[in-house]
Amino acid sequence: MAAQFAAATVVVVSCLLALATLARCNSEGDILYKQRLAWKDPNNVLGSWDPTLVNPCTWFHVTCNNDNAVIRVDLGNAGISGPLIPDLGALQNLQYLELYDNSLNGTIPATLGNLTKLVSLDLYGNELTGEIPATLGAISTLRYLRLHENNLTGAIPISLGNLTSLLELKLQENAFSGSIPSSLGNLKTLWILKLNDNMLSGMVPLEVLSLVISGNLTEINIAKNDLEGTVRSSGLFRVTAIIQDKLKTA
Repeated sequence: MAAQFAAATVVVVSCLLALATLARCNSEGDILYKQRLAWKDPNNVLGSWDPTLVNPCTWFHVTCNNDNAVIRVDLGNAGISGPLIPDLGALQNLQYLELYDNSLNGTIPATLGNLTKLVSLDLYGNELTGEIPATLGAISTLRYLRLHENNLTGAIPISLGNLTSLLELKLQENAFSGSIPSSLGNLKTLWILKLNDNMLSGMVPLEVLSLVISGNLTEINIAKNDLEGTVRSSGLFRVTAIIQDKLKTA
């Protein structure tokens, strides 16, 4: 009798786990389909995003893991336009969100900070506005944060200094203002730092400049701002010198 009870328990638990997986997959499909409805898609690249399917793992531009959880959305240069919906922050297993070179507008949802497994966030080459959400600083797994060539404004969040796994931080060609956070000096793993073509002011923090010596930087560019000077790229090799423009005078 005990053996039969144990076997029945295993079956029940297995069924519950299967139902939970199915519910999660359906939820992720609902989120992505809701995002599809919020976008304009003149090239019909999202034509396969059919909400009647069991899960979104067979949709083009979506990749799932072995548990049928969405881990990638690849829609770079897809001709889509429209906003990012806050619901995207519920894609708990998402690792890559590649939406670069489109015509996305509106703000970056603060809920993207809930994507605690995210490795790459590529939103560059769009028409996004508003500030970088401070919540992005909570994504400890993030290695690539590329938001350049948008219309983003405001200050660079101090919280980005918490992204200690980051390899590339590209924020150039926006309209950021204020000072460069000294917290960026915490990013010892950083290879590339691009802040050029903004409206940043003040001094370049010594903590950031120290990454040239103690970090892994191969490229740093803060030219074309309102800073005391600018540091330009040294090419494809490790940074060995700081090239500074003539200091501004009153």
